[in-house]
Amino acid sequence: MRSETLRVHTGGRETVHDLTRECAEFVAAYDGSASGLLHVFVPHATAGIAILETGAGSDDDLLAALADLLPADDRWRHRHGSAGHGRSHVMPALIPPYATVPVVDGRLALGTWQSICLVDLNVDNPDREVRLSFLEG
Repeated sequence: MRSETLRVHTGGRETVHDLTRECAEFVAAYDGSASGLLHVFVPHATAGIAILETGAGSDDDLLAALADLLPADDRWRHRHGSAGHGRSHVMPALIPPYATVPVVDGRLALGTWQSICLVDLNVDNPDREVRLSFLEG
């Protein structure tokens, strides 16, 4: 198994950050014809990995839906950090901190409009790590 850590600066705002290019480069660097599984994992209690369409408004729609489901207000028992910080700790139950993508002949087997994205609502932590692991098989 090959593994690597990406460092991602998400800044001080809620974001959906596209990781697809980095994931494709990671897989291609392993072996241009290998097949197996790419596992993407974010080792943070307040971020997740989603596979969705980006660039056509879906990423903004996701952030809007999360704002509706998990409002940034004082209802949360987990209360350190900025207002509504507790919602960031609930989000990984809805958007898990991992995704696994098939790799066929050295290429991510994503659908036409699918992208691999880091979802981060935590404005208190602008820097993230994402672990990429490729298991050939």
